[in-house]
Amino acid sequence: MTPLVLVDAANELAAHDPIDILTRGWLSQFNIWTIIIRLALAFIIGASFGFERSRKRHTAGFRTFTFVALFSTIAALLDVYFSANYGEIIPAITTAVVLGGAIISGNTLLYSSKNQIKGLTTAVALWLTAIIGACLGAGLYTAAIIGVVLAFITLSAMPRIEVYMKNKSNHFEIHLELKNRNDLVNFTGVIRKLGLKITDIEANPAYNNTGLGVYTVSITINSKELKKYKTHAEIIEALSTLDYINCIEEID
Repeated sequence: MTPLVLVDAANELAAHDPIDILTRGWLSQFNIWTIIIRLALAFIIGASFGFERSRKRHTAGFRTFTFVALFSTIAALLDVYFSANYGEIIPAITTAVVLGGAIISGNTLLYSSKNQIKGLTTAVALWLTAIIGACLGAGLYTAAIIGVVLAFITLSAMPRIEVYMKNKSNHFEIHLELKNRNDLVNFTGVIRKLGLKITDIEANPAYNNTGLGVYTVSITINSKELKKYKTHAEIIEALSTLDYINCIEEID
């Protein structure tokens, strides 16, 4: 497909945007006012995502999301400008910016002392913000707004569903810290008595010379009673009463 055909296809798609149709084609025009509107929408969307992430104390926050939304929108506007004035599209600009957003989002990932990946949702949301900004810059208002709505539904409603599904699962992982590694035998004995089964156990080598026993333990619930009446949190709370346990918590 030639660059001119790509330009025509992109322009036609933007011209048939439902929100643009409501304005009788005015929003698909390329002028100072539509540029301001696209940048303002990018600012609002980026700031909204950033506020939601900052409120939950995540690594990327208000300013980071706002900047990502703005620079991806400006990049798409440059593509539109070149295609309108020189009859050719330069997708490398928008592509480079979206890839740059992926690199930035990747740098927000953290590994905790318990070998847990932190910030994965924030990283993906940051990348999505870059793509939504590109949609705005290209004049695809409806796609951008639908993306924002679905993203906020995912961020607000999905965590509750995810927690419910995890609590109903017969399998879960825990971070376990024993005061003495020799107590692991006692712990596995208690696990069997409760109707649980250890399917995998991995020692943290960073604690080899400390005397502590620090493990990542995969557990399966075998007991029908436990499956029916007990959540993971209640099982972990019961295990935490054992004298030889320093810390025990579920790994998300």
